[in-house]
Amino acid sequence: MTQTHLGTAMITGASSGIGAVYADRLARRGYDLLLVARNRKRLMTLASSITTDTRRNVEILDADLGDGVALANVEAKLRQDASITLLVNNAGIGTHTPLVDSDVDAMSRMIDLNVTALMRLTYAAVPGFLSRGKGAVINISSIVALAPEMLNGVYGGSKAFVLAFTQSLHHELAGKGIHVQAVLPGATATDFWQTGGLPLESLDKSIVMSAGNMVDAALVGFDRGELVTIPSLQDVARWEDFADARRAMSNLLSTNTPAPRYAASR
Repeated sequence: MTQTHLGTAMITGASSGIGAVYADRLARRGYDLLLVARNRKRLMTLASSITTDTRRNVEILDADLGDGVALANVEAKLRQDASITLLVNNAGIGTHTPLVDSDVDAMSRMIDLNVTALMRLTYAAVPGFLSRGKGAVINISSIVALAPEMLNGVYGGSKAFVLAFTQSLHHELAGKGIHVQAVLPGATATDFWQTGGLPLESLDKSIVMSAGNMVDAALVGFDRGELVTIPSLQDVARWEDFADARRAMSNLLSTNTPAPRYAASR
């Protein structure tokens, strides 16, 4: 086990699934941990296990990031604790239920957590990273950021925000010592499916990745300095072609005249 100390990693949604795996892997790499989630009992169990296995310091903070007061407390911790060198924005909720069959208040809560909380925590962390000249942010998005037709539209839209936000932040922070990564998992073996009423066993096994494999792959991408990591995409040239086409088109999107195809018929 490495004895390198890499600072403290704050991980949201850390009590289970992808967040719990990140906690284990980052502790083994040499990070102390600050674990954030709603379920204090699960957090305590995870913290005890990681401390026993790695001898790293693990702090827990039980907080519902969909609640404004609780979110503000976590923001304050990020601003005040100079030991934090990595923020993993993993907390989120989703659904596979079609938009028209979903409760609009539940959709608003999804946006509060997947979009607003992630954005606010990032803005709480980054100024400190900049002042210290180092730090990193890992934002957990989803493949539905690229394929929103797959699942619920609000969920897809929220994850598209995470991707766009990360790409923009990377552009703003270029050359300032801050690494930003968006991770786009495909179907992953977590509680996501069961919580939404779809048993994991009902999915085709060929499309479902274990949380451990997903996080391990994402961390390889992180080590390589990737901006966007898509663990399930076998042919990376597909993503590179997509990204190149987007960048090539970006300089053509704003002109002072409409395209000829929009000329009024005569």
